[in-house]
Amino acid sequence: MKVYPSTHIRNVGIVAHGGAGKTSLTEALLYNAGATKRLGRVDEGNTVTDYHPEEIKRKVTINTSLAFAEWQDHKINILDTPGYSDFFGDVVSALRVVDSVLVVVSAVAGVEVQTEVVWEEAEARHLPRLAYVNKMDRENANFQKAVDSMRERLSGRIVPVQLPIGAAETFTGVIDILNQKAYTYDSNGNEKEGPVPAEYAGEVASLREALVEAAAEGDDELLMKYLEGEELTPEEVRIGLKKAIAEGKVVPVLCGSALKNMAVKPLLDYIVNYLPSPVDVAGKTATELEKESLAVLVFKTLADPYVGRLSMFRVYSGILKSDSSVYNANRESEEKIGQLFALQGKTQVAVTEMRPGDMGAIAKLQVTTTGDTLTSKASPVKLEGINFPEPTLPVAIRPKSKGDEDKLSNALARLLEEDPTLRLSKNTETRETILTGMGESHLDITLERLQRKFGVEVEMSTPRVPYRETIRASVNRVEGKHKKQTGGHGQYGHVFIDMAPLPDKEFEFTETIFGGAVPRQYIPAVEKGIREAMQEGILAGYPVTNIKVNLADGSYHTVDSSEMAFKIAAGIAFRKAVEQAKPVLLEPIMNVEITVPEQFMGDIMGDLNGRRGRILGMEPQGKNQIIRAQVPLAEMYRYAIDLKSITQGRGHFKMDFAQYEEVPASIAEKIIQEARREKDE
Repeated sequence: MKVYPSTHIRNVGIVAHGGAGKTSLTEALLYNAGATKRLGRVDEGNTVTDYHPEEIKRKVTINTSLAFAEWQDHKINILDTPGYSDFFGDVVSALRVVDSVLVVVSAVAGVEVQTEVVWEEAEARHLPRLAYVNKMDRENANFQKAVDSMRERLSGRIVPVQLPIGAAETFTGVIDILNQKAYTYDSNGNEKEGPVPAEYAGEVASLREALVEAAAEGDDELLMKYLEGEELTPEEVRIGLKKAIAEGKVVPVLCGSALKNMAVKPLLDYIVNYLPSPVDVAGKTATELEKESLAVLVFKTLADPYVGRLSMFRVYSGILKSDSSVYNANRESEEKIGQLFALQGKTQVAVTEMRPGDMGAIAKLQVTTTGDTLTSKASPVKLEGINFPEPTLPVAIRPKSKGDEDKLSNALARLLEEDPTLRLSKNTETRETILTGMGESHLDITLERLQRKFGVEVEMSTPRVPYRETIRASVNRVEGKHKKQTGGHGQYGHVFIDMAPLPDKEFEFTETIFGGAVPRQYIPAVEKGIREAMQEGILAGYPVTNIKVNLADGSYHTVDSSEMAFKIAAGIAFRKAVEQAKPVLLEPIMNVEITVPEQFMGDIMGDLNGRRGRILGMEPQGKNQIIRAQVPLAEMYRYAIDLKSITQGRGHFKMDFAQYEEVPASIAEKIIQEARREKDE
């Protein structure tokens, strides 16, 4: 395959809410550029970029896929991203490496929630945007309504550069507003150029005036000329528009139908002619970028049990060559590069080298993971990594078959390499393996992959809360005696302990033994016995914490006393003391920080009250409000799902441990009964 210079590369991320037609549009772009021989369809499961079994089954994009279209002697690298919030991590990694974003908006639904979320992310990264109103052939399609929804809900100056001819079943083509030409399409998607239909002349003229004004604002010289009343040439408008798009001042809007293959070629032209190249973004010449030290960022990893690891990357500077050695700046380790590939979905096309700005894939890297920089050891460079969103929905998992524990941990390690938005932890208190994901679909698909790729079936449940037990009163001289005297060597241990609450510390052990009532060598055994007894409280079997124990008195037998006997006696005394010292159940309380749009504040606060939460404060952050609260962990396990539902997917939260607090009596009673029932079973 041809090696493209940096000036002839365009890196575009295709983003939108799920169902707007990103994958269909990607398919149409590839087909029109001659990369494929037939137009694949999501419904038929034969598209280039939705090739994973989970995607074909669900008919939605789950993974960001890389494909390329060769058009007008340019290479357009396309990243087709997921549209559902559970897979937002893949969108974040794509936005880290693209130079511009193509936002797909449905002509029927207009701007939807995830479009807003991705738009804000692109805005924060100062990425130039181009919008495409898709599904113009559908019933209830309305271009103006879609544009209005963009102006109402998205930031930036939204400027149509095309106008549809008709809508729904009467949609036949588009009008190029700048060049004042009409393009109509037959049922096979064949294009025909002609004059602007008379009934659109007035609308095209006023839209052209708005377009020229927007373009003039992209360049100071053009703006002066425009304000002085001079006519701008089409070439000047193009130059101004390209600058305005690159600076994010203008978002041009095109339209068409990906499924019917109508008005897709003009979009390819627009990408090549108006969106920035890697050279434009870097502000350096191609030669300068090539001469700089090698800097390559790995933005996605695919783990396959048969093929091994496939790493997708973007070259930022230097030239990456097949069969070479590179240095991983993050791992401080050398890597061997085998064959480089340009990716067409799952199809790998061999290339000899890749210039700055290009994207591709390498197989079987040994230590490299997502977010790592590959560079040269002589003059290493470390690129900024990728800040993935933190997952917030935890589940406890265990293999269905008893002997699959090792198999499960190996499979999970491979999946964690592939998906940085998964977290795995072991809760030693509840003895559970906790897998945390971005949402229900994310976790369901992860478990599906475990079974399909690695043959491990897993059961999923809500994690148990790591409750604790403590005491609220002090008790003195509680006796513990262990005495066994049968034939031969007996056992004798005898202690008196004092116990008191210790709010600021987990445990403290002291002794005030007088006159050798308990010999020195047995005192450590007493402490050990108490520490062991603390592992299981008397209320519901949870660990005991925040107590102070003092060994006050006791007695011993010169022959029958032993460390074991004193350890057992201490355990007996401990359980008796806890029983007398008003034992209570404690639960973990979390610090929670929730970011939501203003209009959902009332609902969120009401919901937090229903979760026994305490609101600590609020503060504005742009269009959003941040609510800080403390909420029991028991009430937060399903919060990721509920928050999404309350805020229509616009809210997010993070939480960390604050402290343990007493469980209200009515709730504690239920927890204790449940624990005892489980023990009896």
